[in-house]
Amino acid sequence: MKILMLLSRVPYLLDKGDKLRAFYQLQRLAEKHEIILFALAEETDPLEEATEELQKYCKQVYFYSLQKSSIIRNLAGSFWNKKPIQVNYFYHAKAQLQINALIAQHQPDHIYCQLIRMAEYVRHVKHIPKTLDYMDAFSKGMLRRAEIAPFHLKPVFRLEAARLKKYEAAIFSDFRYKTIISRQDRDFIAHPRHKDIAIVPNGIQTSYFHPLDLPKKYDLVFTGNMNYAPNIEAAVYLVKKVLPLVKKQFPEIKVLLAGANPSYQVLSLESPNVTVSGWLPDIREAYASSHVFVAPLFIGTGVQNKVLEAMAMKVPCVTTQLVNNGVGAANNCHLLVANTPVEFAQHIHTLLTNRDLNEKLIQRALNFVHENYSWSKAVAQLEQVFDPEYENVEHS
Repeated sequence: MKILMLLSRVPYLLDKGDKLRAFYQLQRLAEKHEIILFALAEETDPLEEATEELQKYCKQVYFYSLQKSSIIRNLAGSFWNKKPIQVNYFYHAKAQLQINALIAQHQPDHIYCQLIRMAEYVRHVKHIPKTLDYMDAFSKGMLRRAEIAPFHLKPVFRLEAARLKKYEAAIFSDFRYKTIISRQDRDFIAHPRHKDIAIVPNGIQTSYFHPLDLPKKYDLVFTGNMNYAPNIEAAVYLVKKVLPLVKKQFPEIKVLLAGANPSYQVLSLESPNVTVSGWLPDIREAYASSHVFVAPLFIGTGVQNKVLEAMAMKVPCVTTQLVNNGVGAANNCHLLVANTPVEFAQHIHTLLTNRDLNEKLIQRALNFVHENYSWSKAVAQLEQVFDPEYENVEHS
């Protein structure tokens, strides 16, 4: 099958969840299918390196470079066209012309569109089967961000959440097939037939993320893109609310905040107890050099791959109920769930002092990831969606 894959970001380097999902999906799809890739590119994207890597799997690779002047003009359009800001941000008339030309030139058997922000480019295409990967329920994530936003920004986030909710439902019928990362996210899509959306989870590259024997320089670690609002909020929560409680019993405790593009809020957290590393060439070193992975995420949607990565590397995890709703692990069996600073501090104390529990937890967590989060299995599920017979089967 010849598949035209449309992405809002270049899937290289893998520093964001949508990039990671897209890369491993196209890598596996390329084993059986011909992939034509089109991606929108930012000024900072390493396009030469990306092209070299992506051409290993794709028959053709095309980029459209976003221009700041066009982005500003598009965002201004949000005041009158009533579409979500991020749909306007990523929609460009010249990119539309390029996609139209690619469809005419390659005549794909299937169009696979990642995220609602790219849906606008192919809503009008009726003669080719199409799949939309919602990935996450963006509207719900935006509503959660509104809850913690500064007072003067709350109306903006709430308006964007309302527009996203309406748009997520409006584009539903424009695509024959739909996928999403978790049942939790599927339930947030405000369409009467939302259960028709197929669950296609992420996976973990367990040949890469596996236990490493490195010296433990840190007690606690949190990873992620440190310029992304949910991760910023989590880092601040860990350092400002949880760490003071933990320091009462472990005054010399060391915390690592690892990930690209740390914002000024994250950089300001650095102290004798807290290290902000920025981008690491090998993120595995952050996990392997730490005793406990802590993810106090209270906003955001989808499945947090950072938790799965830590579990795959046998680093015990403490995270929120919100995160575990997406992961689907068993509390007190595969990881520990906390929803308050006191609960986080208690679980951290337990994992730093109870070696027997620690060992049992990480072994069960490793087995859980291997059994439930394989990219091969996930992409096989995606291929079933592409199959014309998919419409005739019930969706779980």
